[in-house]
Amino acid sequence: MKLNHERTPIITAIREYQKLDVVPFDVPGHKRGKGIPELVDFFGMDILDIDYNSMKCLDNIGNPTGVIKEAHELMADLYGASHAFFLTNGTTSGVQAMIMSACDCGDQVILPRNVHKSVINGLIIAGVRPVYIQPEVSYDLGITVGVTPEKVEEAIIANPDAKAVFLINPTYYGVVSDLEKIIAVCKKYDKAILVDEAHGAHLPFHEELPSSAIALGADMAAVSTHKTGGSLTQSSVLLLNEDTIQRERVCSILNMMQTTSASYLLLASLDGARKILATRGQEIFTNALEISRYAREKINKIPGCYAFGKELIDGKGVFDFDETKLSINTSKLGITGLEVYDILRNEYHIQMELADVHNIMAIISLGDHYEAVDKLVAALTDISKKYSKDKEIKNTVVLENPEVVLPPREAFYKKRRRVPIESSEGEICGEFCMVYPPGVPILTPGEKITKEILKYIRILKEENAVFTDISDPEIKNIMIID
Repeated sequence: MKLNHERTPIITAIREYQKLDVVPFDVPGHKRGKGIPELVDFFGMDILDIDYNSMKCLDNIGNPTGVIKEAHELMADLYGASHAFFLTNGTTSGVQAMIMSACDCGDQVILPRNVHKSVINGLIIAGVRPVYIQPEVSYDLGITVGVTPEKVEEAIIANPDAKAVFLINPTYYGVVSDLEKIIAVCKKYDKAILVDEAHGAHLPFHEELPSSAIALGADMAAVSTHKTGGSLTQSSVLLLNEDTIQRERVCSILNMMQTTSASYLLLASLDGARKILATRGQEIFTNALEISRYAREKINKIPGCYAFGKELIDGKGVFDFDETKLSINTSKLGITGLEVYDILRNEYHIQMELADVHNIMAIISLGDHYEAVDKLVAALTDISKKYSKDKEIKNTVVLENPEVVLPPREAFYKKRRRVPIESSEGEICGEFCMVYPPGVPILTPGEKITKEILKYIRILKEENAVFTDISDPEIKNIMIID
């Protein structure tokens, strides 16, 4: 049966409830904004007036039987999945639910090490042991790229008891692995395939974009609709192809991981974004691709800047490329991507999505336009004239998979002590250390601290990168396993 994607069941139910002019003796305590006029001044009455809690007419995310259930069915239909589940704790909760759905405590999962911190946290929560496969590396760009089907198969053969393979589609920089072949390998060996598609919410809506994980037959995918699909921050979707993993198990785990007080602002935004993607997705991402290609052409004429894209495709670590990720290598400017990021924000009031030592990245999505891209091009042109140096920044460090001395969960619960970070070489890390964005850990609990890792941290400190999760905000000390 063909579903009507013009419908917005959650938004419609909220509007109908508003008409009733109900006297609220439930939570939230601001009582439709009447209790805190300062918030009304800031947010506006329209926002606070629909900040509802679960009630019969609005359904309940813990056991949806009404409008949320219908919205789930519409979202599943849009993405071609058996089932969809709305997430109001971000994609983090979806990633962790995938791991817990596919694996039991003590099981192994095969994955690249350049995953988001939510994945490592999922391993800790679930008590799952990682088997890391080394992604391919672009030393010219200073980044890790994709993983090959051959390396996945080698890891499965070497670890036959592993329950699942976990992949990223696409990477933060836009790189896509040969997901179709990898999924075929996983099915050959009867392994669940889980995909972090945080940066791929837009993939199904244009034929010139890479294929989505669910369309290629992945068992589960966690999709950050708020990143490139138009919904509000912290709203995401978990997609399930019900075959290897049962829906009932997923529901049970989500009810453990998610809040019981799901925000109807977030739920409604998912409902509305789905309608827009279903009815105008092709048009929206045709425009986004045109803008991104226009930007690449302009930026690649600026001395010292290289906006990389599909020319990277080599059939190995780069099988395809998501052109809506406007990734720009700045090494030939002679200044780091971290410096360019700060200059763009502080002097030109342009906010990029991320930066590393060698690159910056902008996301082109449904709200972008040519005027904004022209400002970015003009700013980079100006920076090239004002700040470029004769000396190119050569590749400093591209971290390869660290040595895992203890599984993440075991290390997390071990006794720890603090030592000066510069004298920690050879020790076992007792905490997370990362720069955000992108939120890919430099170190996680249980990993050996090496000279190369310390060199990389030193470089990032010198560039005033924003570190997170480490207990010492000045990054002078680090917790190690005692």
